[in-house]
Amino acid sequence: MKTLILFIVLLFSNLMISATETRVMIRAKARDAKFIGSSLGGAHIIVRNKLNQKILAEGNTTGSTGNTDLIMKTPKIRGNSIADDQTGGFMATIDIDEPTFINIEVISPLNSKQAQAVVSTELWLIPGKNILGEGIILEIPGYIIDILKPRTHQYIGLKTIKDKPFLFQANIVMMCGCVIEKGGVWNSDEIEVTGILKKDGKFVKNIDLSWVSTNLFEGSHIINTPGNYELILYAYHEKTGNTGVDKVNYVVFE
Repeated sequence: MKTLILFIVLLFSNLMISATETRVMIRAKARDAKFIGSSLGGAHIIVRNKLNQKILAEGNTTGSTGNTDLIMKTPKIRGNSIADDQTGGFMATIDIDEPTFINIEVISPLNSKQAQAVVSTELWLIPGKNILGEGIILEIPGYIIDILKPRTHQYIGLKTIKDKPFLFQANIVMMCGCVIEKGGVWNSDEIEVTGILKKDGKFVKNIDLSWVSTNLFEGSHIINTPGNYELILYAYHEKTGNTGVDKVNYVVFE
């Protein structure tokens, strides 16, 4: 019996010794913007063995969104990193004993469900061959859009709004949380923001929203009939093809 126990212990020890710690830096970067870090709640990272789908590492990116000048204004040169020691990322520490084909999945932004996108990539990981520095960067497309007015399923009396401009309002930011401003790095003049208004399931009108202050867009329309209304609001940037959408339903009653 002692011999058997000793054999099992030695076997287990050999297995543990044969596994090699391998580190991989994984980052999520918003399309046409900066990295997703702590200020936005991070991006969720899952690393799986492609063969059997076993989770090898999992966690959230932490750190800053990065250096704006370095990321957005400095020409990219081969070998030069756009990330520094403070830039948001997740360090995956994985024990493997042979080359392993892995899948990396990024879910972001973690705390903005309506804007959440899932992006993935696959690569071979070699025992002891770390992937550090800039690491593996996955691009997250989209905009985070929150319709502020009207509120979800808000009941609005027709008498209070009849023959008056009804205000539509939305907060829009890049997927890293970077601000949208008039003439800024992320220029509001280049982003088309439009609301598709429906009443009882039928199209009413397209409503243009304009920038009024940091991240805030507004538009209006006169509503003179009761019904079940829906607003589908989108942002579109022609140069990058970046898009984002939010929806809200509200009720106007007599």
